[in-house]
Amino acid sequence: MNFCAIRVIYKFEMLRTWNTILQSVLSPVISTSLYFVVFGAAIGSRIEQIEGVSYGTFIVPGLMMLSLLTQSIANASFGIFFPRFTGTIYEIMSAPVSAFEILVGYVGAAATKSLIIGLIILATAGFFVPLEIAHPVWMGAFLVLTCISFALFGFIIGIWASNFEKLQLIPLLVITPLVFLGGSFYSVSMLPPAWQTITLFNPVVYLISGFRWSFFEVSDVSVGISLMMICLFLAACLILVWWMFKTGYRLKE
Repeated sequence: MNFCAIRVIYKFEMLRTWNTILQSVLSPVISTSLYFVVFGAAIGSRIEQIEGVSYGTFIVPGLMMLSLLTQSIANASFGIFFPRFTGTIYEIMSAPVSAFEILVGYVGAAATKSLIIGLIILATAGFFVPLEIAHPVWMGAFLVLTCISFALFGFIIGIWASNFEKLQLIPLLVITPLVFLGGSFYSVSMLPPAWQTITLFNPVVYLISGFRWSFFEVSDVSVGISLMMICLFLAACLILVWWMFKTGYRLKE
C-alpha cells in the first residue's frame, strides 16, 4: 500500500480546512449554539422532559448528528469534486495510486474533520446543558461510523455531481429534511401511531436513536438494529464507490 500517497492526499485536505477555519469549524459550532438558544431555551421552557431527560440535554445527540451528517457529506463531496472541476483528477488517476488509496486519503480527511467538529460541538453543548454519557465507547463507535459512512456518501455525491448546484442538491433537499424528521428534536414515541410507522422508513432515525442511546440509554428503536443499519449503509457506499472506480464513472470523462 502506498502510504506516502495516502498521507499527501490526507494532509492536503486537512490543510484546506485550516485555511478556511471560519467556514469549516466555527460556522457549524455557531449554528449549533444558536440551535441551543432557540430550541433549548425557547422550546425547552415549554417541554420540561422527554423520557426522563431534560429537553435541552435530549436534543444534543440530534444536533450533533445534524452537523456530522452535513459536514461529512460537504467535506468529502467538495474534496473530490474540486479536482474533477479543475481537471487535476486526471493527474491523480494516472499516478501510481490505487482507488483504495485515493478513497482512504479523501474519506479519511473528511471523516477526521467531521469528527473534530462533532467533538467541539459536544464540548460546546457542555456550556449550555449538563451532559453525562452513559456509554462513551458506544458513543465513540457511532460517532466514527457515522463520520466514515457519510464521508463515503459525500464522496459518491462529489463524483456524481456535474456542477456546484448538484453538489448541494442532495444535502439540502434530502439529508437535512431527513435529519429534522428523524427525531433530532423529539422522540418518535411522541408522534401518532401512523406517523411513527412512517418515520421508521427514515434511515436517519436509526442513527440518531442509537447515538442517543449511548448518551441516555433511551432509544426509539433497538440499538442492535441501529448498528446494523449504519453498517449496511457503510457497505452499500463501499460497493457503489468500488463500482464507480471500476467503470470509471464520471472519473474518465
